[in-house]
Amino acid sequence: MKGRVAVVFDSAGTLLHMYRVAKDMSDGSVLEDIQTTLLVAEKANRALVILRTRFDELLQCSPDLELREFIDMYDIPLGISCSSSPFELEDVYSIIHGNTVKVRDIYDVVSHVKGRCPEISYIAAGIIVDSQDNLVPYVLSTGGKMYSSTLETIKSVKGLGVDVFIASGDDAQNLKVLASSLSIPMKDVFAVATTHDKERIVKNLKNDHDTVIMVGDGMNDILALKAADIGILTSQQGDERPQVLKDSADIIIANIIDVVDIIKNMGGTTTS
Repeated sequence: MKGRVAVVFDSAGTLLHMYRVAKDMSDGSVLEDIQTTLLVAEKANRALVILRTRFDELLQCSPDLELREFIDMYDIPLGISCSSSPFELEDVYSIIHGNTVKVRDIYDVVSHVKGRCPEISYIAAGIIVDSQDNLVPYVLSTGGKMYSSTLETIKSVKGLGVDVFIASGDDAQNLKVLASSLSIPMKDVFAVATTHDKERIVKNLKNDHDTVIMVGDGMNDILALKAADIGILTSQQGDERPQVLKDSADIIIANIIDVVDIIKNMGGTTTS
């Protein structure tokens, strides 16, 4: 496998244009076009948790059902997407059981995303937990659809003999839809990947590849961008990125299609 080039793509904000909202549980207000990873990073002891649920399950429930009851009733798996401090799932369950977040709060953010983005290809929900204050400060929902240049980018990169992977904080159910659309086998897709998971994935790929490229757009990509031989930060989502994230990348691009030219200019995409 030596001599190969691997490219690892984040999904949300990188391959997909995202619409994200958060419900502030302190006052019930809905924040639009937010960066969920920044809500985590702004304070220590926070984690972004994905609710791996089908929304038909939500629709069957009373809006007044508490989230902890909903999770127990349907045995909903949880996944930690990123955190600002070390976090275990048992910490997450403890925080949820100590709070009164309701199914209604999930309805609110999911309905908001669906209303603003009727053509989204997938939708997801989650929460932010705070272990210091033992709170769920935000309930989240995100929707995404592929950028117009995403499919062409993946086809062109594959055509150069490059191995393509996806490493994302999203769950496998949503990533399966994206991977299928891009003809990427699920064995090359890493779901619910934390910041450290992405770093580990990049480092592991270096064992079998001469060059590993990471393409991402958010704070949960920062360690992988640094670990990669070439770290590419995309700004196609349009929102501002922290300087520390920009500094972690070797190249900043405005369109995902620019990845193709970067690889071509390397001149070393062998398939031996």
